[in-house]
Amino acid sequence: MTVAEIAKDFTELLRRGDNESAAQKYNADEIVSYEAMEGPLAVCNGKEAVKQKGQWWQENNEVHGGSVEGPYVNGDQFAVRFTFDITPKATGERVTMDEVGLYTVKNGKITEERFYY
Repeated sequence: MTVAEIAKDFTELLRRGDNESAAQKYNADEIVSYEAMEGPLAVCNGKEAVKQKGQWWQENNEVHGGSVEGPYVNGDQFAVRFTFDITPKATGERVTMDEVGLYTVKNGKITEERFYY
């Protein structure tokens, strides 16, 4: 598959809310995930660590809705824009989250993801 084909399928799975299938199908075993924050989840190494980060996010946020836009492809990378209407359980304050994910593909798998918000 080309990067554009991977990006399109990956994004479509996310758009349907099937994040687990998208990650299982396309994340490399050695994926590295970078969040725009400090703390223990700022950098996650490996497919299992990225999965656990996603589970933490789901457990700690009530999602009311959202959208997934893209993908926007350039070479071996693609970007996806996310907007989420969420209530973080820690604060109870409903907010809109606007985020861009930048994904790098090598050998048919996503080897790096970086999030900007």
